Amino acid sequence: MSAPDRPENQPENPKFDAVAEAKLLLRTVRWATLATLAADSGAPFASLVNVASAPDGSPILLMSQLAAHRRHVAADPRVSLLFYLPKRGDPLAHPRLTLVGRAILVEDAAERANLRARFLARHPKSALYADFPDFSFFRVALDSLHLNGGFGRAAPGLTVAQVLTPIAGAAEFVAGESGALQHVNQDHADFAPLLAQAFGQENGHWRTLGFDPEGVDLGNEEMILRLPFPQPIATLAELRQALVALAQAARTQG
Repeated sequence: MSAPDRPENQPENPKFDAVAEAKLLLRTVRWATLATLAADSGAPFASLVNVASAPDGSPILLMSQLAAHRRHVAADPRVSLLFYLPKRGDPLAHPRLTLVGRAILVEDAAERANLRARFLARHPKSALYADFPDFSFFRVALDSLHLNGGFGRAAPGLTVAQVLTPIAGAAEFVAGESGALQHVNQDHADFAPLLAQAFGQENGHWRTLGFDPEGVDLGNEEMILRLPFPQPIATLAELRQALVALAQAARTQG
């Protein structure tokens, strides 16, 4: 279904679209390399972290006070993240996204509940410790980014505004997303497997992981499949219409 230099879990796109590639990495990467600055020396420090995406695409991190990188961001919130989807062959032949920004502690209760739900949808085992007193959620406010699409695929001039998903005017959608997600997974458990099968992915236990104004994320134990909407949506009613259309198209294709 897909060429060797494309993610195996995504529809084929022979043309390199830097914005689409960056958005894809933001939404489908589960683990990333986090670089922080050591408080005592200012030296760079790299670690592996679980990541998820906020409704606008901003990275979400869950960090313990016992972790070195958490102590680093407490002293200096500047961070960098490297997003990459492992694939066959030379790693340098495939896209990777470097993000630069500031790790912001999420203190607002409503925002924390929203980001917590999105994070645990991708990392359900984190529910064992996510609410421990020493763990906190952080949202990375992006200042800049750099996409390397692989050999011969540079993306100069790519901006944060191009890659993040606008959520202005979508407050109702954002507030109701977790409830909609629970409804789909409980009452329409066949939705995710149906769409995954339409894209040639039948193995694993497929679930719906999240919605945002630009698309829906599906996942199993090994991968995340991103399905963009034909046009951005802003309300729960529009979300329902978009999901019905996706299901109908998948049944027709099957």
